[in-house]
Amino acid sequence: MIQAGGRKTATMELEFECSNVNKWKEALASYEARVESLNKPNLISLDDYYRKELPSLIHQRNPNPHINTTELSKLVRWKLTRGKWRPRLLDFVSSLDDSSVKSASEKAFKSLPDLTKAVSELTVLKGVGPATASAVLAAYAPGVAPFMSDEAMGAALGHSKDYSLRQYLLFADKLQAKAKELVSEENSFTPSDVERALWSSAIGLKLKASKSNQDSEIKTTKNSKRKRKH
Repeated sequence: MIQAGGRKTATMELEFECSNVNKWKEALASYEARVESLNKPNLISLDDYYRKELPSLIHQRNPNPHINTTELSKLVRWKLTRGKWRPRLLDFVSSLDDSSVKSASEKAFKSLPDLTKAVSELTVLKGVGPATASAVLAAYAPGVAPFMSDEAMGAALGHSKDYSLRQYLLFADKLQAKAKELVSEENSFTPSDVERALWSSAIGLKLKASKSNQDSEIKTTKNSKRKRKH
C-alpha cells in the first residue's frame, strides 16, 4: 500500500516470530508515515529530534557522552507524545538539576553494554523509570538498548503492563536476538530498528481498526436515516 507522499505502508500485522526480512523491512520503512498518520502536535519534529539530532549531540561529547535536563525533557516529551501522555512525568523531569542529569547519563552510557547497571544509573533521577531510561540509552546506543515501548513490549512479551528492570532485560534480550536473526551482509538491523518496526505495525493495525469502526458508524447512521424517511 502506498500513502500520500509516496511512502510505503504495511497493512499486515507483523508477528514477532516472523523470520521474513522483507516484512520487517517493510514495517520499518513505514515508520515515518505512521508517525505522520497519528496527527499529533509536534510529534514529527520531536521524532526527528530523538532519532537524528539527539544521537549526534550525545556522540559529539565523546569521550564523556551525556545529556542535559533540556534534552531529557524533550526526549520525555517525545516518549509521551508517541505513546500515552502523562504530564506529571514531564514536570518531574523538567525540574531535575542539570548536573544530576549529566552525571547520571554519563555514568549510564559508560556502563554499556551492561544494561542492568546503565538503567540503574538513570533511574536514580526523579521521574525516570526503566522505560524512560531505555529511551535515553537507545538514543546513544541503538545497537544495544531498544526503547521499551508499549507496542513492542506487547509484541515481544505478550503484554506491556510491567515496566520493571527485570522485564526490560527480557525485552532487550529478545530484540537483540531478533536483530541478530535479521541482520545480513545486505541488511542492517539493530534492536532499535526491531522496536520501530513493531511499533509501526501495531500503529498501522490500530489505525485500520479505527477506520473500520468509523466506516461502520457512518453506514449505521445512513441506514437509520433511511428508515426514518420511510
